Amino acid sequence: MPTSFRATAASALRVVRRWPPVHAVVHAIALQLIKTRWGERFVRGVVGPEAQTDAEYRAWTQAYDTLTDDDRDAIRAHIDRFAERPLISVAMTAYRSDPGLLREAVASVQGQLYPHWELCIADDGSPGETTWRTLTDLAAGDPRIRIVRRDANGGIAAATNSALALTTGEFVAFLDHDDLLAEHALYEVAAELDLHPDADLIFSDEDKIDETGVRSQPHHKTDWNAELMLGVNAVNHLTVIRRALLSDLGGVREGFDGAQDHDLVLRAAERARLIRHIPWVLYHWRWQGKQGSFSRARADECASAAARAVQDHMDRTGQPATVEVTPGPQRWLRVRRAIPAPRPLVSLIVPTRDRADLVAQCAEGVLAKTDYAPLELLIVDNGSQEPATHALFERLKTDPRVRILPAPGPFNFSALNNLAAAQARGEVLILLNNDISMIGPDWLKEMVSQAERPNVGAVGAKLYYPDKTLQHAGVVLGVGDVARKVAGHLYAGAGSNHPGYQGHLALARNVSAVTAACLAIRKAVYDEVGGMDADQLAVAFNDVDLCLKVRAAGYDIVWTPHAALFHHESASRGSDLAPEKVARFEREIGVMRDRWGAVLDADPFYGPVFDKRFTNYRLGTPPDRVAPWMRTP
Repeated sequence: MPTSFRATAASALRVVRRWPPVHAVVHAIALQLIKTRWGERFVRGVVGPEAQTDAEYRAWTQAYDTLTDDDRDAIRAHIDRFAERPLISVAMTAYRSDPGLLREAVASVQGQLYPHWELCIADDGSPGETTWRTLTDLAAGDPRIRIVRRDANGGIAAATNSALALTTGEFVAFLDHDDLLAEHALYEVAAELDLHPDADLIFSDEDKIDETGVRSQPHHKTDWNAELMLGVNAVNHLTVIRRALLSDLGGVREGFDGAQDHDLVLRAAERARLIRHIPWVLYHWRWQGKQGSFSRARADECASAAARAVQDHMDRTGQPATVEVTPGPQRWLRVRRAIPAPRPLVSLIVPTRDRADLVAQCAEGVLAKTDYAPLELLIVDNGSQEPATHALFERLKTDPRVRILPAPGPFNFSALNNLAAAQARGEVLILLNNDISMIGPDWLKEMVSQAERPNVGAVGAKLYYPDKTLQHAGVVLGVGDVARKVAGHLYAGAGSNHPGYQGHLALARNVSAVTAACLAIRKAVYDEVGGMDADQLAVAFNDVDLCLKVRAAGYDIVWTPHAALFHHESASRGSDLAPEKVARFEREIGVMRDRWGAVLDADPFYGPVFDKRFTNYRLGTPPDRVAPWMRTP
């Protein structure tokens, strides 16, 4: 297909996205187009860079996600070695179910390699006798199937509670009446519990499956991501919860139909001792069934219910905020957090050596184009010599919010920031490169609202190159060349409107690290972890090291797309790959590998199934994950 045609379509899409009703129609058409090979290639080319096409995913599953008879024998042998074999109750609701799809869903439970299960199904008052007759026939043929018929239709939440009332297992797994479990799904759950018996909430990855059994659209998730859960249900399927915890919670809350699972996971997470993620697709979500799901048919109601669920969570956990549904067909959520009153003083730290043009642009953005007060701007002068720079400093010093801190000597980014942090008067520090310029006035409010949370240690911003392609949306650990697997920026180079894999470029989320080109951190946290490493990480990776120290101290790292700025990357100091800097860069790589090697190789927010040569969620060939039945006993 001609590149110009794709480019024209991509430009048109950018316009369409500004009009949610029109975008919704285009989105629906695209879902139909991707059912054909030509249409799929066209849509992916228009939308932007993706991990892989669905055709490539199907080839990947054939190569790496297809059990052999030897695998099944190894799984059964592993089950025999479990210290405990908990009964897992599978809860299902049925309403006007397609008999064929319902039977396939039940068969996927009956075909489980893990034998210790029961299936509890509530018919939510389906009209006629078709659904109930199918269920009674299934239950008559298998004593592990327990059924109940509600007198009247009560909705998904009420029906789920009726199914839960039948359960007797130690854990409950949730399955929709037309979806499918992978044959090793409950085994993988039990294997996770064998390693982590204190887990109260377990979830897996998922994909879509059509009526012919063709799989597509995988969702390989991050480990538990509390921030991402506020924007979207990032857990969804397969979800397994300890039954005692479900009982304490009172089951599923009515009044949240369409987002009842989102609400349940948020409430369970508030009390769970341990949350575990199984980084493998164990659940196949039927997406072309004849009936369609509640969520697709009544998306606005679902989004409203999700917003109420998240708002309730914020209120229960004492986090002052308002929750709103974002425009667009995805109907994601945005949490607007309150800033403490009185507002904290913010110290913005900008190291520089000359480059008056960049510093002037950055300073103007802070002092005149940023809607936040009180603030102070600390410019760390690393031996500037040009007259234009000194003249700029003299002008800037007339503003009482500005201080120029002399710091001559060899360039050491860590030392410069440490010097300014020690002299900062603010409660919140913003580490800011001199080649940053502002896009909108409210970026600092967003970063401060996140940084002031007691559980948050550092906050990163969404940074664009001057051509409006993406520069930073969080840092992925352990990516790069084989000998240089330290870190890289997620989705660098993506288009400005690209939502990213599962919305990761559009939703605030927890990450392992963020760049210090624009990083917010409370001064108390900066001091607690010892600031940046000026001895061994003078130039590169000092921000990743800082974030990893912050995480090791028990704090979360948050990246937010709601603080957006331009970053003219390395405009003042140049590339780390310049010949005269390669030796220093290699030494800093060695420091990071020696200090954080095991952490770098296991980023909880970029799982083991992904190819670490890339940062666009492309699946590894093969993936790094070792299946539990293949691990050394």
